[in-house]
Amino acid sequence: MNALELAHSIVNALEERKGENILLLDLRDIAAFTDFFVLCTGTSDRMLDALAESALDKAREVHGLKGRKDGLSSAGWVAVDFGYVTLHIFAQETRDFYNLEELWKEGKVLLRLQ
Repeated sequence: MNALELAHSIVNALEERKGENILLLDLRDIAAFTDFFVLCTGTSDRMLDALAESALDKAREVHGLKGRKDGLSSAGWVAVDFGYVTLHIFAQETRDFYNLEELWKEGKVLLRLQ
């Protein structure tokens, strides 16, 4: 399995579910725990859960890979760990507060979808 292909599959699943402000960051040269971050914003608790489930389904169907979901949509942040790819799905206020884009600004932006 190619981690970049997995990341793009996850991005596609998020796009299909109308995820907003999708960002794919390459962290291979700066993080030991993952190769890529995918960040996305959802507009409601239900949407955060639906986006996470869509990404999990896509990874399982296309790559035969299970992810591990963590966090609560009601807290505004759901993370899904796929090993080489880590997905972060936020409510807008939570994304603004934690500002992972700034924290990991040394990562290379591979894709940005508004």
